[in-house]
Amino acid sequence: MPTGSPSARRLVLAAATLLSVSLLPAGASAQSFPDRPLRVVIPYGPGGGTDNLLRVIGPAASTALGQPVVLDNRPGGASIIGTELVVKAAPDGYTLLATDSAVLVNPGLFKAKMPFDTVKALGAVTMLASAPVVLVTHPSVPAKSVSDLLALARAKPGSLNYASGGLGASTHLAGELMKQVAGVDIVHVPYKGTGPAMADLLGGHVNMQFSGISSARPHVDAGKLRALAVTGRQRNPAMRDVPTFEEAGIKGVDADTYWGLYAPTGVPATVLATLNRAFGGAMRSAALADRLSDLGFIPIANSPDEGTRQMRALIARWTDVVDRAKIRVE
Repeated sequence: MPTGSPSARRLVLAAATLLSVSLLPAGASAQSFPDRPLRVVIPYGPGGGTDNLLRVIGPAASTALGQPVVLDNRPGGASIIGTELVVKAAPDGYTLLATDSAVLVNPGLFKAKMPFDTVKALGAVTMLASAPVVLVTHPSVPAKSVSDLLALARAKPGSLNYASGGLGASTHLAGELMKQVAGVDIVHVPYKGTGPAMADLLGGHVNMQFSGISSARPHVDAGKLRALAVTGRQRNPAMRDVPTFEEAGIKGVDADTYWGLYAPTGVPATVLATLNRAFGGAMRSAALADRLSDLGFIPIANSPDEGTRQMRALIARWTDVVDRAKIRVE
């Protein structure tokens, strides 16, 4: 066949097209992604802050992507079990991790016990949001303020306990920081997520809990729990009547929660960009703004590169906090 003939040119073009397609990473085609449902692993049980946030923004992201977004709750192991599922998943954008600050705290809290290097194993799709952690007590606890609570704890060391959403979560770290700066002995009771912890608190099985506002506010509004203080430098719009810890007389309880959406390292940039537009767009949606604000979330919705840099900076910060405070897991 003559090399300059139309048939020869078509064969060369077809071969070049096949070669270019074969060089694309699996799932990297911007035109075809996504062509099936996406799985977002939440390393906690239902009912916690991460679960609440994804159930608000998930439908909007699904609409933008044109595919279902399936939430997969995988609690346990201080959120490491669910996180490892994503770390080991194919880097094609179809398996993502939505989690809170535990992913940022665990590298410093567990160090050599971590089964993977978070910085190397994960990259951000976007940092979704931040929010303070709120301290809530069961009505049976005779304390109507942080100072009342600390006086009670000093009078009876080790007699009070606090629940958290799990080892390494901001809800754990906030309690340890309060114990450190106030010099009190309060027993930590970790759960496999904020939801189970909240259920036991409502049942009076634990005395208090550090929780995300989205999980605690309905019960505070219903009079089933008492909110004493929030972390952060200013009051949160969702709970304007609740003072910060600093306003309550304690400085240093700085443990705001950051929620992020992460993917295994190696997901193609085009796929990350598609995911970022969908989930970041949901966080910035005017239709969801009031709902997110009512739940206490402060949207971030940055780019994958910005989110990854923020993730790494926060890991370094929390590792330093854990080391300086000499916080150890039970």
